[in-house]
Amino acid sequence: MVSIDPGKLAQHLQHLTETIGVRLAGMPGEAAAADYLLKQYKEMGVTAWQEEFPVNARDVQEQELQLYYGDAWHDAGCSLFANAPGTQGEWVEAPLVFFDGPTGYQQADLASLMKGNIVMHLGCHIESQENYRRLIAAEPVGLLMADVRYPGAEALADAIFPTYAANCGVVTSLNVAFLEAWKWREQGATRARFRVVGGPRPSTSANFVAELPGSDPKAGVIYLGAHHDTQADSVGADDNGTAVAGVIELARVLAPLERRRTVRLISFGAEEQLSVGSSAYVRRHRDALAREGGVIFNFDSFGSLLGWNTLSGSGPVELDTQLAKYFEKHGQYFRRESGVLPYADHFPFNAAGIPGLTLMRLNCESGRFFHHRADDDMSRLDYDVMTASLNAVAAFAAEMSQIEQLPFKLNIPSDDEPDIVNCWDDLFGGWSV
Repeated sequence: MVSIDPGKLAQHLQHLTETIGVRLAGMPGEAAAADYLLKQYKEMGVTAWQEEFPVNARDVQEQELQLYYGDAWHDAGCSLFANAPGTQGEWVEAPLVFFDGPTGYQQADLASLMKGNIVMHLGCHIESQENYRRLIAAEPVGLLMADVRYPGAEALADAIFPTYAANCGVVTSLNVAFLEAWKWREQGATRARFRVVGGPRPSTSANFVAELPGSDPKAGVIYLGAHHDTQADSVGADDNGTAVAGVIELARVLAPLERRRTVRLISFGAEEQLSVGSSAYVRRHRDALAREGGVIFNFDSFGSLLGWNTLSGSGPVELDTQLAKYFEKHGQYFRRESGVLPYADHFPFNAAGIPGLTLMRLNCESGRFFHHRADDDMSRLDYDVMTASLNAVAAFAAEMSQIEQLPFKLNIPSDDEPDIVNCWDDLFGGWSV
């Protein structure tokens, strides 16, 4: 079998990050990445197509934030959350109150603290729709949200979950740097004001599917996944240009081989808004997924120069054992994170009953220190590690697509099923969306 070419990985990454740059869902950069993907598949002679779905594009032209302390207003960095509204360029000013997300929702009355105020919310992920509903019902004027996973000096980018925004409403929400929030508390900041030109607008994103057909339609499907969108102001070399380059290379090395099982490579759109593309795919193909069965191996941010491989998701133990053998043959190892992970594109497949895992390469216990930052560029990457991991998965996919009987069952661990259902319903809105 032909091997992954690190030179081709670098070529694809350079085009994605330097020629195209930021690839926000529903915006021109994402469309340019889509065109590039389809062009690569066409040149290989691989059948590929796109499946569009609606999305709110984050279309922001200006954003400003100021805090009042020491008898003066002070500028601060900020990033409007995707799916949160702007202010049509008008300044919004109110008293500032501080709220610690990890314990604050134990309070029975949030409105007495928040109503009419701008809330400095410690923690940018609200992983409970009921908590988010209570937050919005308390009627804050706006939210300043600091990511407690990455206590840095830069405002990161993120999104309000689409289901939360649709079900509970949304106010202007700005991501702010953890150390800025610390300074405001230290300096006794009493007021805040912000203005945003732009915000969410209806648009379309798409999933891009490349098909390597097998000889037996009843044998199931091996899915290989990635996502091609980025966060605001990030060229996303590792998150997730590495994976897009990876699936292009996987298509190249796997296409010439004979197969019993179909290999389907999918680059998902709008992952950064909470796997919107992946969930759109499983909702659209739910009957086919139940009929065909299969397994998904997803790549997301797996190229960090320094770090360790981590495999997360829900699948049978025997699948872990098999993968470990292929990774070891290529000089790679991984740490297996048990339990349900709803924040990667394998998860909607888990909700549809398809076992699946995501490979990431962490460099700190909270993830990667350049998470959602502008400096997530090509200098952060280790091409030898990427090549070895991709060769391991290529060998795994090639053999699994050819053998008569898979050495693992295509099932979700029973212990994971309740958490999968809960996350699918609460974070994603379930099957009714």
